[in-house]
Order: sequence, then structure tokens, then C-alpha cells
Amino acid sequence: MKQDTIRKVAIVGYNRIPFARANTAYANVGNQEMMTAALNGLIDKYNLKGKLLGEVAGGAVIKHTYDNNLIRECVMKTSLDPATPACDLQQACDTGIESAVYIANKIALGQIESGIAGGVDSISDMPIAVSEKLRKILLEARQAKSLGGKIKTFLKLRPKDLSPLVPKNEESQTGLSMGGHTEITAKHYKISREDQDEFALKSHLNMAKAYDEGFFDDMITPFNGLEKDNNLRKDSTIEKLAKLKPAFDKVNGTLTAGNSTPLTDGASCILLASEEWAKEQGLPILAYITFAEIAAIEYVKNQQNLLLAPVFAVSRMLEKAGLALQDFDYYEIHEAFAAQVLATLKIWESPELSESIGLKKTLGTIDREKLNVKGSSLAAAHPFAATGGRIIGVMAKLLNEKGSGRGLVSICAAGGQGVTMIIEK
Repeated sequence: MKQDTIRKVAIVGYNRIPFARANTAYANVGNQEMMTAALNGLIDKYNLKGKLLGEVAGGAVIKHTYDNNLIRECVMKTSLDPATPACDLQQACDTGIESAVYIANKIALGQIESGIAGGVDSISDMPIAVSEKLRKILLEARQAKSLGGKIKTFLKLRPKDLSPLVPKNEESQTGLSMGGHTEITAKHYKISREDQDEFALKSHLNMAKAYDEGFFDDMITPFNGLEKDNNLRKDSTIEKLAKLKPAFDKVNGTLTAGNSTPLTDGASCILLASEEWAKEQGLPILAYITFAEIAAIEYVKNQQNLLLAPVFAVSRMLEKAGLALQDFDYYEIHEAFAAQVLATLKIWESPELSESIGLKKTLGTIDREKLNVKGSSLAAAHPFAATGGRIIGVMAKLLNEKGSGRGLVSICAAGGQGVTMIIEK
């Protein structure tokens, strides 16, 4: 086939393991174990054992040096044909959805017939580095030609030099954490504590209802003794959320542990294919990926905008698709923080805010009853690279169950970036 022929890209399957708050159920496992479990669940569900796929792509935001070839190592531990290629991608919280775009583009261009996109992150198994002084002394000692020289070098060490360095959850350009930036977002865009708590509560209630209805039964492979996301609070109430203390700005803050996502462990993946491959394998076509867009935003001078790049990505994507923001049956907007989602919606709704941030036009309001209808990241929690696969899977299942329709997916990320996608049935 000609390379300039664009083919339809089908979402054929989905799978993930339950998400766990850091240092709980998955405290003693790492990225490879979790990603392999998610892949094996997908392989078993869709009869992929021994199959040669076009490629598997994914990654982790936080990983050890021995995970440098993470996805390929995971593929080799599954029952896929070991000749299946794999590669690591990393784009902060966009890793999972960007991996899906990568695989989808190859399918659309006829380079491959099928592929898996996914992501994993373990905060519990976070790599710990040595101090810079200890590193230099270790190198110097290694170069010393005698035992005396080595001892003399080690005598330069002080107790403070032995302190481990844990990766910081902050933006290197600003020194602020994601939560610190979003506190600024909430103040700048006047997002109240009450609105944030109400939004968070709805996420938990929607997900609890979805679990009770069995929506997630075919989407999750139990792992390491966990069968459900352990961040979900079925008994959450607005009164309980209101009692929580601010997490980032201790004095004047509105972000709490209840309306922000916690550090999380987990893995997810989705199976993508051409229509022809899906039919040959006897697999259902759940939905199609039709458009995707990436954007970035300046957030060093305008620190309130760190997680707002999707406002631009959605605007550009809708223009290319010839659609309005209201032309969707479902919306899946990643809930890194309630304040970030509410700020995004407020900008789309306000001509003044849309103009101030640089949008060409005001996109307008959406029906909130169509937003994150099965709960989202505030309830499920957020293993950085795994969120994209979870959200795409939910949207594909929603549209497949409806039988037709259109869904909008939006995921913000550290570094002032965002990826959006249109999924149709």
C-alpha cells in the first residue's frame, strides 16, 4: 500500500492493574513487574499468546537505570512472540497517551498492523542517587593506585555526604511542585475550595458507582493481592473533604489531599490495530482514534499555567476536525487536581480568560454530566505514565457500549505540555 494512504486506527482492547497509593500494595514491586502484569492480562484477554505484533510502546516517568530498555524487557517476559519490537517513550504524565499516538500513527501509515501502547510508574520503587560529593570521591578512590590512596580519599567523606538523594517532585525551571503551581492556578483563576471539593467528591462517587455496576470488571487484572484501586473512597462526603488541611500552601491554600491526586503505583495498556488485522483476529472494534494534538505552554513567567496546555491542544484539534467543543457524547479530562480541570473549563467558558491566555476564540461550556462519568484520576489516582491507557480504555468502552458517538480526551503534564485526542465509534 502507498505510504500516503491514511488508514483508520481501531482501539481493540484495554487492560490495567489496579492503581495503588505509593508504599501500599505495590511497595515491594517495580515497573517491570507491574507493566508485565498489565501486558499479560491484555494478552490473555485477547488471545495474543505467541502473536507477533508490530510494536509495543510505552514508558515510565520514574525508572531505574536498569529499566533503560523497560518496555522491551517487559515484552520478553510475556507470551508474545519475542520478535515483537518495543520502545520506551517518556513525556511526563502524557507518556501513555503519547505512546498511543505513536502506535496509532504507524498503523495509520501502514507501517504496522497492530501494536500495544501503555505506561507504568512506581513511586514506591523510586531510584535513589548518592550525593555529588560521594560520587566524585568514589571515582577518585577508584583511580587511586594504592590502598593507602583509596583510604586517604575516603577520609574526605563527611556524614552529610552519605545522605541519599531522592528525585524531587518539582519543576526544575521554577523549583515549584506540580501542586505548588496548581495553587497559583487556583488563586489566579479564582477556583474556590468548595468547588474543588465538590468536583473531587463527584469523581469518587462516579467511580464507586461504576465499580458497583461492574463497568471495570473486564478492564482490570488483579495484581499482588489488589483487585480494585485502593485510592477510591466510596464513603467520601463533602464534610470529610472540607476537614482536610491545605497540602501545599499551608496558610492560604485550597488544594488538599482530597482534591489532588496522590503519588501512585500502577500500569495500563491498550491494543490498537488496523481494521483488517482486528477482523482477521476475530476481535471487536471498540472505537477509532481519529484526531490527536499536542501543545505546550509557557509556565515559568506565568506560573499559573503549568497544567493548562490542553486548552490550546483542544482548540487546535477541534479546528482541524471541524468540530465544536459541544459536539461530544463524553469528555475524559485527566484530574491531576480538581483546580486544574475547573480552571480549564473556566477558560473555555470565558471570552475574557480565553483572550487573556491567547486562544483564538471561546470554546464555550460543556455538559458536566458528560464529564468523567465513571470517575477519573482523583478517585483512581495517577501513576504518571499509566493514566493515558486508563483514560483511553474507559472512553473506548463507553463509546462501544453506547454503540456510536464521539469522545474527547485531554491529559495535562509536567513541563507545561498536554496531549488531546478524539475517539469515535
